[in-house]
Amino acid sequence: MNTAVASRPTRPIRLYRHPLSGHAHRAELFLSLLDLPVEPIDVDLLRGEQKRPEFLARNVFGQVPVIEDGEATVADSNAILVYLALRYDTSGRWLPREPLAAAEVQRWLSIAAGPLAAGPAQARISALFGRPLDPRSRELAAQLFQQLDTRLAAQPWLVPGESPTLADIALYSYTAHAPEGGVPLAPYPHLQAWLARIKALPGFVGMRRSPALA
Repeated sequence: MNTAVASRPTRPIRLYRHPLSGHAHRAELFLSLLDLPVEPIDVDLLRGEQKRPEFLARNVFGQVPVIEDGEATVADSNAILVYLALRYDTSGRWLPREPLAAAEVQRWLSIAAGPLAAGPAQARISALFGRPLDPRSRELAAQLFQQLDTRLAAQPWLVPGESPTLADIALYSYTAHAPEGGVPLAPYPHLQAWLARIKALPGFVGMRRSPALA
């Protein structure tokens, strides 16, 4: 298989998503920032479509997002970000090859799968689906956002440099929508400025807000 960086796919990339999923949105956002053709396919999570055999054939864990790019099928939002960067980012800026910068990106991908998912993402899911709220989720969110605010007071992006990386994409969605889970952003001015910088990127596309949380 040819693993060289390509500028465009030969046909639209299929994105299996739920429009209210922050995990799916980070894949959708990066596809848009790379200006890649996309065919979005909504998966009804409430009806259990992600657990049907035809979807489990794409992702055995029954989770969105999943992409299909020609013969390649990639599951897991962070894995999708890495795949797209290595496959289609001709600039090389989104996933730096310099060892320390690459390690920093990986660190933040781990934080996206850890404290971000357990904190603001979990608080939002509780509000969205009416599930019992674990009070630790808001505590974790506040701790994470304070750390991010301190870091972003000294630099424009999560990884040192003049350009955003996958680290910023991975943390954007659930951070921007944290207020839907009762986690305020007002105490974190540098974090809010970072969110604004991401929204100003060419090709930015936002995540839908649930009418139930409006």
